[in-house]
Amino acid sequence: MKAIEVVGVSRVYQKYSARHRFQTFKSALLKGDVFKSLRAEELVTALDDVTLRVPAGSTFGVIGENGSGKSTLLKVVAGIAKPSAGEVTVRGKVAALIELGAGFHPEISGRENVFINGIMLGLSKKEISGKFEDIVRFAELEEFIDAPVKTYSSGMYMRLGFSIAINVNPDVLLIDEVLAVGDASFVPKCLDRIDDFRRRKKTILFVSHDLQTVEKICDRVAWMKNGRVRALGEPKRTIDLYLQDVADKKEAEFSRTRKEADLEHIPAEEGRREARWGKREVEIGKVVLRSLRGEPKHVFSPEEGLVVDLEVRARERVKDFVFGIGLFNSQGISCYGTNTHLEDFRPRSLEGRGRVSFRVDRLNLINGTYYLDVAVHKTDGTPYDYHRNLYTFLVSSLHRDVGIARPPHRWRFSPSVKILPPRKRR
Repeated sequence: MKAIEVVGVSRVYQKYSARHRFQTFKSALLKGDVFKSLRAEELVTALDDVTLRVPAGSTFGVIGENGSGKSTLLKVVAGIAKPSAGEVTVRGKVAALIELGAGFHPEISGRENVFINGIMLGLSKKEISGKFEDIVRFAELEEFIDAPVKTYSSGMYMRLGFSIAINVNPDVLLIDEVLAVGDASFVPKCLDRIDDFRRRKKTILFVSHDLQTVEKICDRVAWMKNGRVRALGEPKRTIDLYLQDVADKKEAEFSRTRKEADLEHIPAEEGRREARWGKREVEIGKVVLRSLRGEPKHVFSPEEGLVVDLEVRARERVKDFVFGIGLFNSQGISCYGTNTHLEDFRPRSLEGRGRVSFRVDRLNLINGTYYLDVAVHKTDGTPYDYHRNLYTFLVSSLHRDVGIARPPHRWRFSPSVKILPPRKRR
């Protein structure tokens, strides 16, 4: 049985315009521009012919960039927004945790808001009284439950809203991004309760940018883009398709930014020192960053490798030459540097045109923007041609570590340390 059925659903909004700020339908008629005011370009399609079916007892994830239609989809399923076309069917009691603090009255206490929200979710006052202590305890708001909600932090809002939603024992739970503002100690409690819901075969529709959590808890995932479902299926495959699309977009934006910077002769990042020096007896010409498969590339994951291809040309035959590479992060901190002299290569001769490739089999870097220095110089350091901060690439990662690099590592624990391993990636 399907707990949620969304069939051919579209949702169209009127686009806001300052030109129409105080305009009413009557004033538009009087001015004779009612049809002009309703031009197609003034409308925004948030959902475009979306069809989804969520089996009862499953956890279904929805991913996508901001503006892709994820939140609008949840609002339509929750009944907060009506579809412009199509049908939505939801079977069972629904609890929605969609907008932070939605349904809370800021001037009254948390206690009163619990009762108001419980009644809105279909419980009687007696049922709410029976669950009240559990709601407050789970939300960790015993000291604040009688304070006005307007005095609550965003984390307190989220805790109370989540606690009410899960304690009304819904058949269908809708969650949209609110865990992102949760306290570090509270989010694991939420995920444990979601796991409990899964074990009890409740239906969960989960919208999030946290792809690791989506992959861990969801049975199926839909990727949305521009109001449409672009892929739907097994979590790992769907997430990988989404990440590839994001990487392609970053690659295109990155290449365009660099081309514009080159055309305008300005640094890609204001305030960074970019320069080139040396007499160029040996000159570095074209420099291309590639994947290990040889494709030009500027956006990498930590697990990927990188090839730096250098085209070089010596005006005359030289016997003393060293090729060097330097890698810096966006703060200008040196992440790595090496050259052929440090690695005990012994130069013999260089004449005319040639090519040099520097290959890294696995980057192992954290998220961020990185800058490359490339150089050719004499053994004593006298530069032939030095390129400072002229080549840039991005590392895009799901890992949440910090620092500069991400070295290969593993954890080991003695039997007395009781700890659960991470869930295996599908």
